[in-house]
Amino acid sequence: MIVLNPEWTAFLYLVAAVCFILALKGLSSPRSARRGNLIGAGGALLAMVVAFLSTELDNILLIIGVIALGSALAVPASRLVKMTQMPQLVALFNGVGGGAAALVALLELTHVDGIGAAIAVAFTVLVGSVSFSGSVITFAKLQGLMPTRPIVFPGAPFVLVLVAAGSLGVGVWLSLTAAPVASFVLLALGIALGLMIVLPVGGADVPIVISLLNAFTGLTVAASGLVLGNTLLLVAGTLVGASGTILTRAMASAMGRSVIGIMFGAFRGGSSAGSTEVSDRPVRTSSAEDVAILLGYAQKVIVIPGYGLAVAQAQHTMAELASTLEAKGIEVIYAIHPVAGRMPGHMNVLLAEANVPYEQLKEMDEVNPQFATADVALVVGANDVVNPAAKTSPGSPIYGMPILDASLARQIVFLKRSMRPGFAGIENELLFDPKTTLLFGDAKDSLAKVLTAVKAL
Repeated sequence: MIVLNPEWTAFLYLVAAVCFILALKGLSSPRSARRGNLIGAGGALLAMVVAFLSTELDNILLIIGVIALGSALAVPASRLVKMTQMPQLVALFNGVGGGAAALVALLELTHVDGIGAAIAVAFTVLVGSVSFSGSVITFAKLQGLMPTRPIVFPGAPFVLVLVAAGSLGVGVWLSLTAAPVASFVLLALGIALGLMIVLPVGGADVPIVISLLNAFTGLTVAASGLVLGNTLLLVAGTLVGASGTILTRAMASAMGRSVIGIMFGAFRGGSSAGSTEVSDRPVRTSSAEDVAILLGYAQKVIVIPGYGLAVAQAQHTMAELASTLEAKGIEVIYAIHPVAGRMPGHMNVLLAEANVPYEQLKEMDEVNPQFATADVALVVGANDVVNPAAKTSPGSPIYGMPILDASLARQIVFLKRSMRPGFAGIENELLFDPKTTLLFGDAKDSLAKVLTAVKAL
């Protein structure tokens, strides 16, 4: 077997690290995201090959067998997963990464030399196990395997503090003694701490927790780089940890809340509860033909996509409707809220899949001043991101969250399946505005009927 010398190993690891940095840069924009993803994947492949060629490996057949098994599970899952289930897949992958880092640290405990390495092992075991168990809970909540509402019990804050303090205490014990029993106790406490942190989070806050746990996993990978003496792991983990932290803060800011408030708001009744109660208040409904008339004789239409568009896989029909309106001389743009959908960039990816021009995708700060000049605001499967309660109801779980100002448009059309509330579990007063009309039904079917009617005008 070919074994690379240390100079070539260091050089190729540097190339892989540069690939990771370029990948993050590419992922910062929908236009370059695909290229960035490919560059990152190429860097990861290079790093794996170098790891194989840089040292004499024992149990090579076992290693290859495990890689083959993981690939056999991951490739079909990644290709078959629906866009609406992508956050769950991200949560699972994130949990696997954190758990793997924790297990590697446990195995390396017998080889640690010095208190510094022992501290790195303790950190990796604790934070990796927190990321693993927390990610499993976020997956279960998003997949509907457990209630999305905050799950708390009497004395939960006290138990959380007790588990956290115990974890820190055992972490110190492990750092000072490198005792194997301490590592297993710390692993168990980390798993319990991850459960205690994520269970009280509910509703629309779950995607933010996924981003935070992703940052945790990055930190564990960086710490495992210290344990293994691998610079590339240190660089890659630091990049993931830093970018995940920045993304978490950006998402929290987009919701007008602090990360601490999101994580522990349920202890004081401040987390979104995910209610499913259906309002019986009267609303103004309309037919697809009436909506087509509103759109067909407008001069400017602003489309507000949301999770319902993704669920119905209606992005292609929406794009065709927009193209038909543009052919009639009507201006169409898309208003993208930072937390629309179930993960950052969800709507951007969805619409890019339908070949919607990037120039038509407008971020919240850019598009909000344009609502006052819009003839129609077409809300397709969105709810919380246009809910005026964010500005008018101090007791609301979304109070303070910046929203899209759809209420300023001359006419507002909601495409909804039913009167059930959005993911935050609260009623939307905009549905009862005199300017608002509702078209009930599956978003794809409704858009197809509207498209047919627009073409007939």
